[in-house]
Amino acid sequence: MTQLYRSLPGVDRLLEDPQLAELPHDLVVGAARHVLAAVRADIAEGRITALPDIPARVAARVALLSEGRLRPVINATGVVVHTNLGRSPWDPRVVSAAMGAAGYCNLELELQTGKRGGRLSGVAALMEQLAGSEDAIVVNNCAAAVLLALTALARGREVIVSRGELVEIGGSFRVPEVIASGGAVLVEVGATNRTRVADYAAAIGPDTAAILRVHPSNFRVVGFTEEPDRPALAALAHEHGLPMLEDLGSGSLDGSFGEVSVRSALEQGADLVMFSGDKLLGGPQAGLIAGRREVVQRLRKHPLYRALRVDKVILAAVEQTLALHARGEQPPTLAMIGASMEQLSSRAQALSARLSALGVDNRVEADIGFVGGGALPGQGLETWVVAVDGDERMARELRLGSPAVVARLSDGVLRFDVRTLTDDQLEAVAIRMVDVGTVRDSRA
Repeated sequence: MTQLYRSLPGVDRLLEDPQLAELPHDLVVGAARHVLAAVRADIAEGRITALPDIPARVAARVALLSEGRLRPVINATGVVVHTNLGRSPWDPRVVSAAMGAAGYCNLELELQTGKRGGRLSGVAALMEQLAGSEDAIVVNNCAAAVLLALTALARGREVIVSRGELVEIGGSFRVPEVIASGGAVLVEVGATNRTRVADYAAAIGPDTAAILRVHPSNFRVVGFTEEPDRPALAALAHEHGLPMLEDLGSGSLDGSFGEVSVRSALEQGADLVMFSGDKLLGGPQAGLIAGRREVVQRLRKHPLYRALRVDKVILAAVEQTLALHARGEQPPTLAMIGASMEQLSSRAQALSARLSALGVDNRVEADIGFVGGGALPGQGLETWVVAVDGDERMARELRLGSPAVVARLSDGVLRFDVRTLTDDQLEAVAIRMVDVGTVRDSRA
């Protein structure tokens, strides 16, 4: 251990390294100090027995600081709403709308009158058209939407939820904790697999503020099950002067893929419906809240809304995503999910042929992919993949190259699922495989 410490180069010596000599001085100094501190910690904890390539690590740190970490990735995993890869890809028109809003825009200005206007008027109009809602607002994700609703409507009072709907929504965020964060008191009713309207009725008391339904968008309970009828539950809530809130999670606008649509939830009595923008809507990360104007405005006027609202770029992206739906068009996410096996077969054969022409052995195989992102759990997507024998070193080189390509690796096989590839990405994937093969051969 002592020898490792003695072998560590100083910052001055690193500044003279050929890999770092031409890089910005201040960035190199800061990066060198950061890397050296990390290596010292590794030595102290016994995590390393030999020094790594410290100049290379410093150069990588400088690149991170000067260029940023995020960069485009070609998704060949077949997981459409891939959380690690940023969930839904945006339609080019959505990208254009977001870029247009990045400068000055009429965020809170009515161009016709020259007077101050509402930033949410576009979203509200689109949600009225698409789901029949009276009003709508946008916050930064669906968990924030639920948090805002509970804080504005139920702080210090009780919220009734079925035990079968106390879900964990990812990242260890759980419905009971979101309710507690909103200052509300959770009242559990029913059983994990069966809850009836009568269970809710028995739990209503003087401190009840709302009834909350949570759609199990990231899991399924099957077998001996029962859930309350939505219209009956809404009637119960309204009989007692309570709002019924519904967290639809994935948020299908049209009820496709067997999901409950936002429109049907509202028509069946929900006062507020909350759903994600980056799942089945196919847009940016956002939480949309639609419903009765009086209830929506209570959220809109709450101080927490200002902390949770989205900026102009995300708002423009949400508007344009909703506009795609209003025109009857599909964002890329829904097009990928709905792609036919015939379409996928044609794309897989095209990639296979290109790889073969470049001398890369491969085969086309049937496989199963997933929607991902907590949407449509348990519903596998039949798909076609192009399989190439490979290992973790090849997968890593694919990820680290330009463009970065992320594929599935299992049992010594790299699988490129064409469901999440576009036609114009096939050539880039094929070329990157040749690059990886060349690098691998030279190291063998």
